[in-house]
Amino acid sequence: MNLSITKKDILVAAIIGEVVAWLVILTVEGLRFNVQVVNLMVALPVLFPILSVVGFYVAALIAKKIPVVLQLAKFSLVGALNTFVDLGVLNLLIIISNVAVGFTFLAFKGASFIVAVINSYFWNKFWTFKSQAVATAEPNKKTGVEFIQFLVVSVIGLFINVGIAGLVVNIVGPLGGLDIRVWANVGAITATAAALIWNFLGYKYLVFKRR
Repeated sequence: MNLSITKKDILVAAIIGEVVAWLVILTVEGLRFNVQVVNLMVALPVLFPILSVVGFYVAALIAKKIPVVLQLAKFSLVGALNTFVDLGVLNLLIIISNVAVGFTFLAFKGASFIVAVINSYFWNKFWTFKSQAVATAEPNKKTGVEFIQFLVVSVIGLFINVGIAGLVVNIVGPLGGLDIRVWANVGAITATAAALIWNFLGYKYLVFKRR
């Protein structure tokens, strides 16, 4: 694994932080929080890129002792982006339909997760696991096998994601008097965290590993 970081890595980290900041703002506005909460979000487009870059540097230092940390840091940044791509699409569908429970919610969650997975493939292939992917021989053959493996890992991740989201939203139900829209996002975030663990292990050791 290549442990060095480049200017491109820093730029990518900053870009991801910026995009995540705006997706967070859009998600918060979609949840209809009060104006004061929304106003506090204006600092995120400045804060998130800085935190992303600083966090990435820290991960690079730790990676000198624990190599996998740098790759995990990249995956985590991509995961944060995917999380809010997921939430952004989910909330857009909820806002359009005004439905946040039942089978319709599961369909929305599946759709939003698929969009996030497509985003995930390109970021992880060409940034997170790039050194491993480039080092592999027979690129044409590898691409076909890699894509099939990616789909298998992602489909399993989809079932984990949608299943846990459905469990939290439809079976556990809102806790602490939370609004159903807010609870839908709690379910989505919980499901995403579980799926991210599975996806990292699957992508690292099955999809983008050295042959």
